[in-house]
Amino acid sequence: MEATKIIFDNIVYGLQRSGGISVVWYELLQRISKAEGLLSPYYIDLPQADNYYRQQLQIDSSRIICTIKHPKYSRYLPVSVNTSEPFLFHSSYYRYCTNPRAVNMTTVHDFTYEFFRSGVRREIHSWQKFNAIRHSEFIVCISENTKRDLLEFLPDVDEKRVRVIYNGVSEDYFVINERETAKTKANLAPKSFVLFIGERQGYKHFDLCVNAVSQTDYHLVIVGKNLTPEEKKSINSKIPESRYHQMGYVPNSELNILYNQAAALIYPSAYEGFGIPVLEAQKAGCPVIACNNSSIPEVIASQTLLLNKPTEQELVRKLNLLTDEHLMKEVIDKGMRHAQKFSWDKMASQYIALYQEALNIS
Repeated sequence: MEATKIIFDNIVYGLQRSGGISVVWYELLQRISKAEGLLSPYYIDLPQADNYYRQQLQIDSSRIICTIKHPKYSRYLPVSVNTSEPFLFHSSYYRYCTNPRAVNMTTVHDFTYEFFRSGVRREIHSWQKFNAIRHSEFIVCISENTKRDLLEFLPDVDEKRVRVIYNGVSEDYFVINERETAKTKANLAPKSFVLFIGERQGYKHFDLCVNAVSQTDYHLVIVGKNLTPEEKKSINSKIPESRYHQMGYVPNSELNILYNQAAALIYPSAYEGFGIPVLEAQKAGCPVIACNNSSIPEVIASQTLLLNKPTEQELVRKLNLLTDEHLMKEVIDKGMRHAQKFSWDKMASQYIALYQEALNIS
């Protein structure tokens, strides 16, 4: 069988320094390079990108067909590739190829902008996303919920062109046999703290988390970008400074220890396209308190700690359940089994199968 020629557009590495989409693209490309004989990959690239994940990738320079200049502006432009051979074109972030021999593929991660943003930024983002989708022969959604959202926003899109391929979860997350001896920079006793990870803007319900934790004896460990002075002032008015701990960004090895020792991950986001931290936590044996909405029911095993309403009273009630050892053992066991269903290898193999199918029927 002749190898499938595919061009990967690495534009996302010029738009983020890290981030969820960068992770997904990195995990995919890592495995694409090992699919010798099945694929013949080429890249539109940013070799010098200030992106953590691009810096970890090893891409043969002979496979780079062109480099991206001014990514913050060229991100909005369709891509021109000069070849007379049929090929697949898969962009990391909502671009399509104008060559008539191209079979375009787009991955849709979520509809956060459409639900929670407004004004010019939303209009531009949605215009670009919808344009890429409508110019693509195949559209991949990272959850069934994202697929439902797509078909709601774009009812003109043929559902037969839409496939669901779940993200994976890193092997860096696992249960540490000696949980009591593992040390974190926070230097807190196991099960004395809860975790909050990631972005903290409105729909992520960070304030809800702070308010609820303030009504318990738990410490709060915050992983992600540094707190702003305004955020610190707000937290200080509710939780003593000695009871919350800003960790910044941490490597996977440190995050795995935090998952292992936390009483729970609090992930009360009002909307997620997927929810990778929910899977990471379950894989490491950490209970997860999350909202019962969007894609979360697809990636979480137990309903026990799900919030049907994002209220302080409901979140405090779930936090109070964490001391029930029998109940938490059941939640943890279910979560660990469920997390085993997801892997980056599985994701990549499904993409490779779709690439071959797409070019064969084009």
